Amino acid sequence: MSKIITRMGDGFSVEMDEQELMQDIEDGVIDAAERAEIPVLSDDEQKHLLEICKSTCTISGVEKGYEVIMTYDGGSNKIGRLGINTGRLQVLQTYERCFGADTTELSDLDYSFKQAKHIVRENVPLMEQAQLLMVAPVFYGSMPNLGLYTQPDGPVLNPAELLPQGKIKEAREAYAEAIEHSVRDMVYVSSALYEAGADGINFDTVGASGDPDFKATLLAVQELKKKYPAMCVEIGMAGEFILGMHGEVTHNDVRLAGLYPHEQVKVAQEAGVDIFGPAINTDPTESIPWNIARAVTFTKACVEAAKIPIHANLGMGVGGLPLCYTPPIDAVSMASKAHLEITRLDGL
Repeated sequence: MSKIITRMGDGFSVEMDEQELMQDIEDGVIDAAERAEIPVLSDDEQKHLLEICKSTCTISGVEKGYEVIMTYDGGSNKIGRLGINTGRLQVLQTYERCFGADTTELSDLDYSFKQAKHIVRENVPLMEQAQLLMVAPVFYGSMPNLGLYTQPDGPVLNPAELLPQGKIKEAREAYAEAIEHSVRDMVYVSSALYEAGADGINFDTVGASGDPDFKATLLAVQELKKKYPAMCVEIGMAGEFILGMHGEVTHNDVRLAGLYPHEQVKVAQEAGVDIFGPAINTDPTESIPWNIARAVTFTKACVEAAKIPIHANLGMGVGGLPLCYTPPIDAVSMASKAHLEITRLDGL
């Protein structure tokens, strides 16, 4: 049987035969289904995924008419990371006029609301200028990053230091205080940029600090929606599973710890979120077909549970893509095609 060239979750090339490839797809599907207690992909969907993963093309694509909206996080930072010296406004124009981006995003190099608060007045005129230059919608994006509110970077005692000491009550109180600081900063920064003309706000990498991080974002979204009912709010998650760093945090009587994407989206849309981005973690020790199958299984269940658009996160180490700084285009396009054709989501 001829060998198929594919990749591992760390991006390195590997050869597999068709039987091995199909076995990895089946195993990836089962792993997701058992973890989240969701349906497996049908036999036809798994066979379709096999055909996608067998492709010998460098770039995989969908038929005309099946394209979806592309939203971006950290957009105005990423070209600079490649060593190309250009301003943020020029990066936005590049995304729109060279890359054909459907939306763009103004963001700060330190991609956190706490840090962005100190320079928000410098970003207001940039957002105003961006709106004059751009045709595509311009979002403002940043991370809740609850960890920045703990000592020594912030005012709150560090729960990671309190927990090993058995000070569980004190650790939970510290998280509650950090949530208050975070909500205040997110609302302050988002309000300023929205009033400067931002077409929407993107809360990115939500839940990176576990359930308190997710809680803070949900509260901020609720407050912003009360102030600006027409504001478009997008949430991109940090991972497939909400870590129980606090363990008892709830939102509208729903315990946040342990939620998977199909459950996360219900809480998010109830808070007022307009676009939800599930993030499925990549296992670098497994193959890309295994990871894609797993990510598609999670995302399909999320799409079916949602009443709002789903824009799955496909990037460095999420959505079935390799865990490397610049994911190879064959894996990126293969995972994108699989998500579009099997999950029927609204965007990437």
